[in-house]
Amino acid sequence: MTKSRERIAVAVLLVGTAIAYLWSLGRAGWANAFYSAAVQAGTVSWKAMFFGSSDGANSITVDKPPASLWVMELSTRLFGVNSWAMLVPQALLGVASVALLYATVRRRFGPGAGLLAGLLLAVTPVAAMMFRFNNPDALLVLLMIAATSAMLRAVEDGRWRWLIACGAFVGLGFLTKQLAVMLIVPGLALTYLVAGPPKLGKRVAQLFAAGAAMVVAAGWWLLTVELWPASSRPWIGGSQNNSILELTLGYNGLGRLNGNEKGSVGPGRGGMEMPAGFELPAGMEMPGHRGGGMFGDAGVLRMFQPEQAGQIAWLLPAALIAIVLVLVLRGRSPRTDGDRAAVIAWGGWLLVTGITFSFMAGIFHAYYTVALAPAIAALVAIGVAVGWRERDRAWVRTVAALAVAATGATAWYILDQTPEWNPWLRWAIAVAAVASTVAILATLLPAVARTRRLAGAIAATALFTALAGQVAFTVETIATPRQGAIVSAGPSSGHGFGPGGAKGRMERPIGVGGTAGGTRPDGARTGGPGGDERGGGPSFLMGSTAGPEVTALLLADADRYTWVAATIGANAAAGYQLATEKPVMPIGGFNGTDPSPTLAQFQDYVRDGRIHYFLAESGGGFGGFGGSGTAAEIRSWVEATYPSRTVDGVTVYDLTAPKA
Repeated sequence: MTKSRERIAVAVLLVGTAIAYLWSLGRAGWANAFYSAAVQAGTVSWKAMFFGSSDGANSITVDKPPASLWVMELSTRLFGVNSWAMLVPQALLGVASVALLYATVRRRFGPGAGLLAGLLLAVTPVAAMMFRFNNPDALLVLLMIAATSAMLRAVEDGRWRWLIACGAFVGLGFLTKQLAVMLIVPGLALTYLVAGPPKLGKRVAQLFAAGAAMVVAAGWWLLTVELWPASSRPWIGGSQNNSILELTLGYNGLGRLNGNEKGSVGPGRGGMEMPAGFELPAGMEMPGHRGGGMFGDAGVLRMFQPEQAGQIAWLLPAALIAIVLVLVLRGRSPRTDGDRAAVIAWGGWLLVTGITFSFMAGIFHAYYTVALAPAIAALVAIGVAVGWRERDRAWVRTVAALAVAATGATAWYILDQTPEWNPWLRWAIAVAAVASTVAILATLLPAVARTRRLAGAIAATALFTALAGQVAFTVETIATPRQGAIVSAGPSSGHGFGPGGAKGRMERPIGVGGTAGGTRPDGARTGGPGGDERGGGPSFLMGSTAGPEVTALLLADADRYTWVAATIGANAAAGYQLATEKPVMPIGGFNGTDPSPTLAQFQDYVRDGRIHYFLAESGGGFGGFGGSGTAAEIRSWVEATYPSRTVDGVTVYDLTAPKA
C-alpha cells in the first residue's frame, strides 16, 4: 500500500468513525443520569469536580474515581450543561482509541493490519455504544490501549521512558475505573519479562519503575482523599465506612470477584433482593440467563451467553485461534521477537480479562465487555497479517479456514437470538462463511492454489463474514439511543435487562438541557417505565422524571437552601438535579444503601434549614424503593414528622413545615 493510499484509508476510517459516533448523539439525552448529575455538579463546584460528587453541595460521590467525569466536566464548563457537551468528548475518545490501535498494530504488522484492527474496534457493537455514552469505559479503553502501546514500544528499544509511560497510563486508568484496568497488567508484565531487550535484572528493575509510575499517577488522588478531613469532603459513594480504599478493595474490587459486595443490590449469583410487596412494572424482567443469577451464569461460556454474545463475541473464536497460530509460527524465534511479544500483550489482555469476566461472582454487566474489544480487534488483525505472510504453508490455510468457519458459526448463533430482526442476514453470512471456507480449503489443491484471482474473492467473502453482523448491530445501536444504568448494544433479544429485554434502549425521547423526562410524539409528558404522563413514577435504574410542577416547586426560593431536595438513591435524585441544576441530596448513594447521611446528620441539616423538600420516589434506582439502613430510617422519620402532598405524581414533604 502506497503512502498516499494509506493516508486516504486512515482518513476514511477516522472520519467515518467520527461521523458514526457523533451521529444524532443528542438523542441519548442524559444517557446514564447517575453520571450526568455528577457532571452537572462538577460544573458548579470545583470541589465536586475533584472528588466526583453526585451533587454540587458535596454530600456523596459517585461509586468510581472521577477521571472520566473530569473530561466531560471540562467540556460542559466550556459549552454548558447539555447532552452534546457531555457526550461529544466520549465520542472523540472513541475516535482516538481507533486511531491509537491502528498506529500500534501498524508499527509492527503494517498498514493493512493497522487499518483492519482500527476498523474492527470501530464496528464492535459494545464499543460503538460505550463511545456514545457517559460511563467511565470510554476513557478506560483509551488508556488501556495507550498502556499496551507504550509497552510494545518498550519491547522495541528497552527504554525506561516507555515503561514509565505504560505505568502512568495504567495509573490514570485506575483513576477512571479502579481495578478494572489492572486486568491488563499481568499480560504487559509478562510481555516485557519475556521479550524486553535488556538483561533480566534490568527488565525487572524497569518493571518496578513502571509500577512506581502507576502508583504515583493514581496515588496522588487517593492519598489526597484519604488525608482530607472526612468532615469537609463528600462521603465516598459505594463504601460503608467512608473510605476510598474500602471502595477499591471491596465494592469495586474483591467483591466483584467473590460476590461479597456489602451495600450492593444483591448477590451476583442470586436474585435481586426487593422490598416486600414490590412488583416490577408490566413487561419488566430481571436480568439473568434463562433462570440464572441476575448477572448471568458464571462459567467458561459466559461471553457467549445471549446477554453478552452480541456485544463482543463475534470475533472471539478467531482471536483465540490467532493467539495459537502466531505463537506456533514464532515458536523458535528469538526471545525478543516482536510478533510474539505483541501476541503475549494483546493475548494476555484478552485471556485475563475474559476469564475474570467469565467467572466473577459479583456484579457483572454486558457493557463491561467493551474492555475486550481492542484486544480482540488487534489479535484478529495480527492473525490475518501473520497468516497471510505464511500462507504458503498448507496447515496455515487450514487454520484460516477454521477461523472463518468459526466466525460464521458465531455470527449465526448471535443472530439466531433475534430471529425476527433481519432474518436474511444470518443466511447471507452463512453462505459467505461456507463459500470462503471451502475456497480456502480448495487452495490446498495445487491447481487451485495458482489461481491468483481467487485470493481477492476469498478476502471479500471472509471480510463480509466477519463484519456484516457486527456492522448491522452497530448501526442499530447508533440508530436507537440508550439510556439508563444498564445498557446493551444491538437489537433486543428478550434477554437481559429492561422492558421485554430491551436492555437499556431508550423507548421514549429524553429531554435535554432542563428535564430528565421527555415527550411523546403527541406532545404528552412521559415518565419512566410504569410512570404516567405527568412525570415521576417508577424509573427502574433510570434517572427520575421531573415534571413541570415539581421543577417549579424546587426552584422556588432555591438559593436559600444548600439542597433544594433530598431523596433516596442517586438515580432518583439525578433527574431533579438535572432539571433544576440545583443540588439534590441522594440519600444512600447509588443503591440507597450507603450510610450517608445518618439520621442524626439529616435531622441536623433539616433543623438548620439546609434542605427544603423530601421527595418520596417509588422508583429511580434501587434506593428509590425505600433504601435500607439509614435511608429507611430517614424516610420513616420524614413520614412521621412532616405532612405530604402529591405534585406531578411525586409525594413531596416540605421539611420547613412539620405536622402540627
